[in-house]
Amino acid sequence: MDRPPSGHGRQTSKMASYNGRPLSFSERRGTVFNEELSLNTQNVKISQQRPRGPPTPSMSTPAADFDQVTGSPPPPPTPAASPGPSHSRLSWNNAGADEEAYLAGLRKYFVQCNNGQRTRLLAELLDLCTSAQLSFVHQFVSPLLKKDPFTTLPDELCLRILSFIDDPKVLARASQVSRRWRDLLSDDMTWKNLCVKHDYQRSLSEVQPALDVPSESKPEASSQPGDASGSALLTSTSLPATFAASTASRPAPRSYKSHFKQRYLVDAAWRSGGRNVTRNITQDGGVVTSLHLTPKYIVVALDNAKIHVFDTEGNALRTLQGHVMGVWAMVPWDDILVSGGCDRDVRVWDLSTGACLHTLRGHTSTVRCLKMSDANTAISGSRDTTLRIWDIKAGVCKNVLVGHQASVRCLEIKGDIVVSGSYDATAKVWSISEGRCLHTLQGHYSHIYAIAFDGQRVATGSLDTSVRIWNVHTGECQAILQGHTSLVGQLQMRGGTLVTGGSDGSVRVWSLERACAIHRLAAHDNSVTSLQFDDTRVVSGGSDGRVKIWDLKTGQLVRELVTQGEAVWRVAFEDEKCVAMALKNGRTVMEVWSFSPPQELLDDDRFMLPTKRRLDVPVPDRPLSAFPFDRREGSSASGIQDVDMTDAGPSTAPLQGSGSTFFGDV
Repeated sequence: MDRPPSGHGRQTSKMASYNGRPLSFSERRGTVFNEELSLNTQNVKISQQRPRGPPTPSMSTPAADFDQVTGSPPPPPTPAASPGPSHSRLSWNNAGADEEAYLAGLRKYFVQCNNGQRTRLLAELLDLCTSAQLSFVHQFVSPLLKKDPFTTLPDELCLRILSFIDDPKVLARASQVSRRWRDLLSDDMTWKNLCVKHDYQRSLSEVQPALDVPSESKPEASSQPGDASGSALLTSTSLPATFAASTASRPAPRSYKSHFKQRYLVDAAWRSGGRNVTRNITQDGGVVTSLHLTPKYIVVALDNAKIHVFDTEGNALRTLQGHVMGVWAMVPWDDILVSGGCDRDVRVWDLSTGACLHTLRGHTSTVRCLKMSDANTAISGSRDTTLRIWDIKAGVCKNVLVGHQASVRCLEIKGDIVVSGSYDATAKVWSISEGRCLHTLQGHYSHIYAIAFDGQRVATGSLDTSVRIWNVHTGECQAILQGHTSLVGQLQMRGGTLVTGGSDGSVRVWSLERACAIHRLAAHDNSVTSLQFDDTRVVSGGSDGRVKIWDLKTGQLVRELVTQGEAVWRVAFEDEKCVAMALKNGRTVMEVWSFSPPQELLDDDRFMLPTKRRLDVPVPDRPLSAFPFDRREGSSASGIQDVDMTDAGPSTAPLQGSGSTFFGDV
């Protein structure tokens, strides 16, 4: 009488065929195994395939390419047992009817066994297997032993693990693994950590719409550092660039995730995309002498005595006429504008109506530079060698500062201190309230064309090609920065960083702490006519007709924003907007670039869950930030706490869209 196959023969017979009749439980398990590990290729022997490691929850089988999953090289394959002797493809075609009955009895017996009995039975069976069969067992069992750690670990530990991920693409794809992963990645602490790592934790104004800015410290505007005043952007009246008009009308982000999304989209648009509008200002080549971008207006002054006022989208509002000669200096403050020019008058305007409120007379030559210390006080510098302090509400001169021996070319204000640079090769430190000179900064050998002041240090740029750093309290020269080969006419100081532009076409980024150059940028083929930077980027314009954007951290060219002009007069920008005044085809034109993401993108949660390779461009390494993040108590309508984000450093990597979109072509 025939007996069921035993030992090795029974095991071999069991693996004979997987088709030809209804599948048993063991067969179904084997089928699932074959589908997962792709071992069901016809007429290919197992001994001829190198076993692959089992897939992880976030990987497609059996492995993943660099760009398709995590943005980093895949892990090495899991070691597997060496293939044993070759044998035929497993099949049940030759299995007898009694074999199924025997296996059914064996399964019933195994189910009834306790743990110890099961272990002994499996040990006996495995001891009878060949190396090829053991390899089969290993490959069959390994996927079954895989477990999602986030299903067993506590939330705190899971969030701690996620905090080490600094690539938003990885987080976006991880949220698609399961509902548990999505819930973890919806926790705002994860996005808070990502904001820190990408230096997105500034912009208090964006998440705290009720922020009350005292009237004494309201922003004058984002002014062009290389305007007629020759001064730097950041003055005592300047606030972070996030007070741009483009952000003023947008609802404030209520969570770190929405804040990260907004900043990420804006940075992507700066690198490749945005929308621009071009406006003709004059039919001839009028020279733009000054440009200011405020939360409500774009104000442009020309040498033809006109001042043009536009809204932030570039639509003309009105033209201010009253000066009889070229306007060479102006400064806005909310709805008030103070201007001066070759007619020696200082005029006060209401930007909302276009009315001239006051005409202030006293200077005996061209008004060359203007600044405001508060909403009531303006200070002008003139070719008549004097500075005048004006009460623009009453329309009277409060004081005259006398001391320079030549034209006052530039000035800057911080609190009660005003510093001025002159063609007499000196800079002076003045007290506004006392009306007297505190220090005279001597050391340059030629005219001073640009000045910057942060309350502690004064930077001066001169025709002698050098930049000098001074202590405002003692008047001593702390450093001489050399490297430019021509006039240094553009200066901006921000924190411990100074950026300079010269007539040699170069832009240099300096560390004030180390008094050395960080980046030397061969920016333009001719003079640098305009320069501005923030925590992320440097924007420069040149007489070669180009506007270029540079990465402040790396010094790399990000893009050329304007490329086909004959000359660029002025450039000013905020977080989500850039305005360039250029000469094109003999006409003075204004280009207004908007980098604000469309509201539908901000509202679309699927943006951070890309299914069409929306986030497939690798993100360059960015330095981690040590700046603290503090939450404020209180809740929003969605139950997520409002957050305070302190000022910090540069932003991160670009986002490339698929096809031609707001972000540009891939």
